Amino acid sequence: MSRGKSQQHPVAARRKALGWSQDDLSARAGVPRSSVSAIEAGRLTPSVTAALAVAQALECSVEELFGAGEKRAADVAWAWEPQFDSNRYWEAEVGGRKWLYPVETLPGSAWAHDGICREKVLHEHSDWDASRTLVLAGCDPAAGLLTAEYAAESGFRLLAFTRGGGAALDLLKQGVVHVAALHRSTVEQPDRNAETVLGKLGGGYRLLRSADWQEGIVLPAADHTRSITSCARQVRHWAMREPGSAARECLDDLLGRPHASKRIMLSHQAVVEAVRGGWAEAGVCVRLCAEDAGLRFLPVRNESLDLCFPAALERDPRIQALIRLLRSRAHRRLIDELPGYDASHTGEMIAI
Repeated sequence: MSRGKSQQHPVAARRKALGWSQDDLSARAGVPRSSVSAIEAGRLTPSVTAALAVAQALECSVEELFGAGEKRAADVAWAWEPQFDSNRYWEAEVGGRKWLYPVETLPGSAWAHDGICREKVLHEHSDWDASRTLVLAGCDPAAGLLTAEYAAESGFRLLAFTRGGGAALDLLKQGVVHVAALHRSTVEQPDRNAETVLGKLGGGYRLLRSADWQEGIVLPAADHTRSITSCARQVRHWAMREPGSAARECLDDLLGRPHASKRIMLSHQAVVEAVRGGWAEAGVCVRLCAEDAGLRFLPVRNESLDLCFPAALERDPRIQALIRLLRSRAHRRLIDELPGYDASHTGEMIAI
């Protein structure tokens, strides 16, 4: 049950009675000051470990501070609905609220789940601080590299959920992710990413360049088709991305019309697997996926992959860590070595 605006949180009341600042409590309990602030404001329900640490520092019981039935308050919710009654989940704080994320297979992720939900009861296993997790939605097949580098350099955790650009922006609009990746800008239309964000979300956002890359047609290794025009005319069975994705937009432009399909691929890698598995003749993806799978690739256009986040989060330590990483010489060198990637503008930022 949430508290009224005039009712002080027991943690704040006890801390003030002892004459401590939030920094004092943070140091004595060993939890971040941002977490202390969020707990006292009622925006964050602490993990079992954090609750015990705060209670011990304040020389109170957990029940006195958080209540016997408030382990999971009403402000803890699923970022999106889980598919099953029993689900493993991760936790992260976005917009001052703790969200639960059903576990998915993420690119390069080795993060253990934070807990499991059985019959609508949450059983927490991890004491990971939700305010130290950055949540990103996008379709970069190299997101696994970013995840590993980010953790090593910052000490924060990155959850990079695979979503097309349109779906990623929807999640950003809903306030359940910190960052959404999109790649509609091309050499011919360099402002498409900014225009898309402005049209869908409005102003008050930043675009941080992750990379420029080549998108094109992936074909079986033995296919000798030499031109894009020939592919558009001859291929009957395409591996289709979902509507709203830049790859789908690229294919529709190639074919000269929207193309319907009952089979939808939700990532560049899924397109490659469909072609490699033989049930699709061709598809649109980035060069990296095609070459790593040993398939042929016909470049169609050069695109800019930008990371979009609210301007209000620019000073958030998690976002600052991401900016520092993208601007580092080591990361830019690594990106430049990926097939079809170009780090010439990586780390550049524009305001919307």
